[in-house]
Amino acid sequence: MIDDDAKGRSSTEQLRPARMRIQTTVLMSHGNESHPTELVDISATGVLLRRPLGWNGKPGQSWVLDMIFGNDLHIHLEAEVARVSTHHIGFAYTRIPEDKQVPLWNLLGGYADILEMWQDE
Repeated sequence: MIDDDAKGRSSTEQLRPARMRIQTTVLMSHGNESHPTELVDISATGVLLRRPLGWNGKPGQSWVLDMIFGNDLHIHLEAEVARVSTHHIGFAYTRIPEDKQVPLWNLLGGYADILEMWQDE
């Protein structure tokens, strides 16, 4: 539900799942191409990664992402390129293996259930 204050905001503002800032290494793979990079933030629907030098992917491409959190949590999933900027790549999850769903939601904690306002710039 959107409160009355949100009604007066710009039409470019929207709701999205809350993003949790966390730093970790990610290996992104597509066919025989792979790039190590860094996670900027993560949500219940996707991730934002630093764009590696030499990366030439395009929106709509499917990539495999391997993320390691601490010593005991490895999340391997499939995601589609949703947006690309000079410094970042936004991915939307397309397939989370069943055995990784609960660990992902546990990692996100309260962030999994929160929506936040964001402005499309």
